[in-house]
Amino acid sequence: MKDEQKNIAKFRDTQNKLLFKLLPCIRKSGFHSLRMDEIAKIMDISRVTLYKYFSTKEEIIQIVTTSFIEYFKEMIILDPPNEERLYAARFQQLFEQSVSLSTFITEEYKKDLASVYPEIHEQLYGAIQEREKQLLNFYNAGIRYGIFNEINGQVLILQDQLLNTMLDTRCLLMNHLTIEQVLYDFYKLKKIQLFKPEKLSLVDDSLIVPKIDYLTLKISKALYST
Repeated sequence: MKDEQKNIAKFRDTQNKLLFKLLPCIRKSGFHSLRMDEIAKIMDISRVTLYKYFSTKEEIIQIVTTSFIEYFKEMIILDPPNEERLYAARFQQLFEQSVSLSTFITEEYKKDLASVYPEIHEQLYGAIQEREKQLLNFYNAGIRYGIFNEINGQVLILQDQLLNTMLDTRCLLMNHLTIEQVLYDFYKLKKIQLFKPEKLSLVDDSLIVPKIDYLTLKISKALYST
């Protein structure tokens, strides 16, 4: 039984590593026109090896989308925090999640999903809606407890969508920006917008630095991988 579990874990780990190689391509161009032989080339494996881990393109897209949905679910907390300091920690967690999701769930990806695999798209859309509902609950609770400024939570959610534009390679080059600079400045902007001046001390910025370093590396691979 242990050997079987190890083999399954090894199989899943290999799948995930192969899929990560595919994400930059999906991010830039979607997946509608991709063929299995092209996917094998991007993953740097043979077609035979590709079919060892994935039977169809639909299975690949299902696994990728399911991983996004699971990531949403990991961060969903039904009840708002009951301590002030927990609002700061939750804010940083949500920021990290927003960056990751905006990097890989692009409009091209969602359009392809809706047109080719509508059932999978519905699953993703439902997860996105649930996350936005939880975000609004979090923002509204912070306002009620006097931690957050009275700001429209829906506007903050829409603002996160700008990250995808700001992290586009052309935008970075035209504005002489680095990925790290965009992430840290956007983080500071969100923090100042959200927390009341007297509550800013709740947020320990040193905790976000290693997360931004990690996100910078991940986004760099997504943007510049060939």
